[in-house]
This record gives sequence, structure tokens and C-alpha cells, in this order.
Amino acid sequence: MSIFDRIGKAILGDAQAAAPVQSLPASPLTPPASPDLPSDAVPPPGPGAPQSGQIAERPPIITDPATGAPPPAPAPAVDIEDVLDEAVRNSGQKLDWRHSIVDLMKAVGMDASLHERGELARELGYAGDTTDSAKMNTFLHKTLMKRLSENGGKVPPDLLD
Repeated sequence: MSIFDRIGKAILGDAQAAAPVQSLPASPLTPPASPDLPSDAVPPPGPGAPQSGQIAERPPIITDPATGAPPPAPAPAVDIEDVLDEAVRNSGQKLDWRHSIVDLMKAVGMDASLHERGELARELGYAGDTTDSAKMNTFLHKTLMKRLSENGGKVPPDLLD
């Protein structure tokens, strides 16, 4: 399991950490061809279809093409501030997870060594010098907040700047 996955699981829980951010599939723009019409003919609109120049009352329901089932309801966002504040309280240490990747990793019970942070930097696409720990740590914290937000975490807005 990657370091990011372990952090995500510790903060977001099993279900959201494992669920990648996905976009919904595009709906078909044209209906299937009718066997009674030539291939280049446009079929007439069905009952209740908007007439030319009108807008449909509601968008089509998007379903899973494999099963025909509607997409699952999104899981509620996990408030990472609540989770991490509780983790800090439980740690018994004075940790500033809002500004320090080291403290954030310690709060969730992880090894925050330079080696572990270097591995996390590679996972998150850091292209800078991993021996410049100040720059790397800033990148890690900022990128981690963004990724947690993309994966179902409710991140305080000031940490997404």
C-alpha cells in the first residue's frame, strides 16, 4: 500500500480512500438508429420530447452501462479538520498538522522520517530536490490537502491555497 493510501485510509477511512475520483460517463447525444429509417435519417422525437428550440425539463438519468443501475450516491465528505484534531488529541503530542506534513503524519501514527517523506514526494510527483526538505515538505502538505479534497475530504479552504 502506498504512503498516500495509508494517509488517506487513516484520515478518510476505508471506503473513501480506496475510491478514486471519477467523472460520470457522457450520455449519448443521439438515440439508437431505428431499423425502419435510413441510416442518415433523424428519428422523430418521442412523446414528451422537447420541440425544436426548447430545453428539456430535466437531464437524462445516467446509468452504469454494464448493469443499467444508477451511479451510487456520493459518500458524505469527511471533515479532515475534525479527524486530524481528534488524532492530535489522542496522540498526546503538540502537533500542528495544518502547517506541517511531519506533524500530520505523526498525528495519524505514521513514520515521518525524511525517507518516508521522500517516498511520498515521489508518489505525489515532486520533481524538486528531496534533500531540500523545507521545499519538499511545503509541496507535500499542499499536494496532500488537494488530493484529500479530491478523494472525499472536506479540507479547510485556507489549506487549499
